[in-house]
Amino acid sequence: MTVWDLIRENFQTLFSFDSAHPLLFTQFYFWGFFALVFAVFSLFHSKPLLRNAYLFFVSLFFYYKTSGVFLVLLLFVVTYNYFAARAIYRARPRWKTFWVVLSVVVDLGVLAYFKYAYFLADFLNDLFGLSIQVRDVLGELGNMVTGTNLFRVDAIILPVGISFFTFQAISYVVDVRREKVKPLRNFLEFGFFLTFFPQLVAGPIVRAPEFFPQLHKPYNLSRRWFGIAVFWIMNGLVKKLVLADFLAVNLSDRVFGNPLLYTGFENLAALFCYSLQVYADFSGYTDIATGVAMLMGFHLPKNFNSPYKAENAQQFWRRWHMSLSRWLRDYLYIPLGGNRNATWGTYIIIIAVAVIGSFLSGSWWVAFAVAAVSLLILLYGWRRPDQRKFLRTQVNSMDTMLLGGLWHGASWNFMIWGGLNGLGQIVYKFWAQWSRPLQTAVICGVCALCYAFSRLTPAPVWNLFFVWTLVLVLGTLVRLGYWFFTRRSRQARESRAAAWIANAWAVFQTFVFITFTRLFFRSGSNLDPALANEQAWNTAKNMVRQIGSAWDLSIVPKVAWQHRAVLLVFLFGMLVHWLPERWKRRYRIRFATLPLALMAVAVVAIVFVVYQFITAGLQTFIYFQF
Repeated sequence: MTVWDLIRENFQTLFSFDSAHPLLFTQFYFWGFFALVFAVFSLFHSKPLLRNAYLFFVSLFFYYKTSGVFLVLLLFVVTYNYFAARAIYRARPRWKTFWVVLSVVVDLGVLAYFKYAYFLADFLNDLFGLSIQVRDVLGELGNMVTGTNLFRVDAIILPVGISFFTFQAISYVVDVRREKVKPLRNFLEFGFFLTFFPQLVAGPIVRAPEFFPQLHKPYNLSRRWFGIAVFWIMNGLVKKLVLADFLAVNLSDRVFGNPLLYTGFENLAALFCYSLQVYADFSGYTDIATGVAMLMGFHLPKNFNSPYKAENAQQFWRRWHMSLSRWLRDYLYIPLGGNRNATWGTYIIIIAVAVIGSFLSGSWWVAFAVAAVSLLILLYGWRRPDQRKFLRTQVNSMDTMLLGGLWHGASWNFMIWGGLNGLGQIVYKFWAQWSRPLQTAVICGVCALCYAFSRLTPAPVWNLFFVWTLVLVLGTLVRLGYWFFTRRSRQARESRAAAWIANAWAVFQTFVFITFTRLFFRSGSNLDPALANEQAWNTAKNMVRQIGSAWDLSIVPKVAWQHRAVLLVFLFGMLVHWLPERWKRRYRIRFATLPLALMAVAVVAIVFVVYQFITAGLQTFIYFQF
């Protein structure tokens, strides 16, 4: 092979898309790519217009290396929303709403086609007796343009990051309509805002009012900020490769792949490991994206705030995927009426969710259950006028969480996951209004009911619920006793130790609840959309069966020892996660202020340790599929 052949081969590799090896933060190739990008960036970082245009084209190349031909789709979303926002801004008042509704419909239409085509086709086929076949229109268009059969057309492939850049585009046009921002006149700058490569494919979702002021801000990377950026990158690599991928390859993926091959203990351990895995994976991506963006002078919004320190389900969603939670609050929950009132949209969503749930589950009992619960809420509101506003708030909250579940995919398991999270928030709000004696009576009643079901209709799920509620009963009884004996003593009530124990118990309960909901989230992930419902439900059902069936306690120590490395990594990750925030801030700043020579040594050492954990094939980031 001649030198020119070698150069041509490397050039083709550099500028070709390989679907088997998309560009990932965890590849050496990405860091070579970023080093080149940053070197060129440093030549004109002080010229905002040139810098932004350059980063726009770099981001397009990055997306091409990640998603190939779907670059055309991204360019369409950029172009359409650029002109849509300008049309909204220039339109007469009575036409502004029309243009913003049209823009949202187009954006959601693109998202629905790629993400929900199988669900919609099956729904229409079953409802009207049709025989609609799902085909990739973009692939057909590509074959038509090239005159070849290069692109597959018999199946729709979900573009990486489509939910993130679509939601970001929607927030932009809505904010223009609300007059929070003016539309950008420079197309290249708008393209840069919507495609900035560190956060393009897995967030965080960036808002125009947060990002636009940075477009023309002079580049400034202080010595301390440089250190912080490097820390975030290293932190993200450790989370992804040492925690997430190690837990996935060595336990979680194996058990979720075939739960019946593993013991109840292994199924339970895999479920808890996945709870840490999905956090380390997603927040690891966010940490790397934050560090990379900081090196180029841009600051992304905070996306995670130690979510497994949450004391209740509502607080969890204020700490987890914060950019999506804020998006759902501002562009869905508040327009539905928020904590003020219910709107026509509230009831339309309830009906739609009931129909979708019935279709996905294959049973109209779901619709009847939704109707029954809605009727009970209406009757309660009729009897208690003082509670009507509170009830409407909870219905809006549940609608938001159910749609948040469907955002992840048209799967029955995702609906269950979203519904459980919504139910957890609602139950907590009622719970917080009750006295300690009433709380104790209710949880004891629920526990007794679960025990009765476990005896009258033996099923692993009732055994699981009984054990969980029994643990909750014990904790609640302890808290009731503490409240009873100290209610007259202000000093005892304000005891720091007692407050710490109460907080720890609330965090534990919330973590167990969130982990249980992950069962349905993980079961619905990484599946062919055409098979997702049945396969995901069977996986969840089999795991519940294994966890809820009688355990052979004599083999648990032996099984635990076999998985000791995974369990130790899990414990290490959780302990670090639960460290006080001031401790984390302290060691982050100490790393950032190290002399450059020592920082370089630390980075080399961290990279060396991290890459000892690399598996045979690098695992893609979990949220790429959403």
